[in-house]
Amino acid sequence: MKTIIKALALGAVSFAAIAGSASADTSAKKIAFSNNYAGNSWRQAMLKSYDIVTKKAVADKVVGAADVFTTADKDVPTQAAQLQNLILQGYDAIVINAASPDALNGAVKQACDAGIVVVSFDGVVTEPCAYRVVVDFKAMGKAEVEQMAKFQPKGGNLLEIRGLAGTSIDEAIHNGILEGVKEHPEFKIVGSVTGDWDQTTAQKAVATILPSLPPIVGVVDQGGDGYGAAQAFAAAGKPRPTIIMGNRQDELEWWKEQKAKDGYTTWSASIAPGVSTLAFWVAQQVLDGKQIPHDLLVPYLAFTQDDFEAALPNIPKGGVASHEYTQADAEEAIKANMK
Repeated sequence: MKTIIKALALGAVSFAAIAGSASADTSAKKIAFSNNYAGNSWRQAMLKSYDIVTKKAVADKVVGAADVFTTADKDVPTQAAQLQNLILQGYDAIVINAASPDALNGAVKQACDAGIVVVSFDGVVTEPCAYRVVVDFKAMGKAEVEQMAKFQPKGGNLLEIRGLAGTSIDEAIHNGILEGVKEHPEFKIVGSVTGDWDQTTAQKAVATILPSLPPIVGVVDQGGDGYGAAQAFAAAGKPRPTIIMGNRQDELEWWKEQKAKDGYTTWSASIAPGVSTLAFWVAQQVLDGKQIPHDLLVPYLAFTQDDFEAALPNIPKGGVASHEYTQADAEEAIKANMK
């Protein structure tokens, strides 16, 4: 979590001076959270972080309501209908983890036209009226291959595990991986499966494709699928490749076991689930009259061979390494993006 804490410490000018707007009373404002998917450990940790922070904000009368709405499926039309319902229900702001970067733009524009503040994060939208809390996922994907080159200097065949199809995150990480392979031609992606950022789904997908693949030296992925991939290789009796991890407790625990056994080395990176709480505070700050950039860049959280074990005791079983943002943290993050 050092990466996030260091980023939050940036900047020396006071937030109030940068914002240049008088504060408004947000105690009666209602913020809704539109979430398109909750079927993996990262999404569950994200919702838990959001619940912790927003319940306190409501109890402290910072906002009047912070209701969460998760769709029953991953389909764009379902989330679009959900957004339209939230518009009719009179929310002042909507925080959204979107199923598509562009297919929801029409509904998002309707919300903006109704005077509703829209803040997208993780799965962001491209509609200009919306705010975006974004991680440089492409850089993260590229970094996976750069790290792989350190562990497998001779190169070889890679298996790619992709995330939730149609989302901006999946596309960005995939493009970063492709860029990394282009700069490291000693590697070749010989297979690709969809893991939905979930270890059980990833394990089944990898098990299905493994018999048709040549020897694999490494697995590049998107988080939440490293442990599942490891189990699939073990069940198939295949040599253990270098598997990039995604900050889940089960992944890091497996890494620790392999390290103790024979010095196994790898790297881990993911967006911290607590980014949902930053999106909430961005919505609150806009409702409070603050002038905020429509695009806020936050760092991904990475662990190395030297520091991942220290993080493990702080990650609940079945959970993900995270960081919840306080209102002060959010103001610092916004301030850093104003420079």
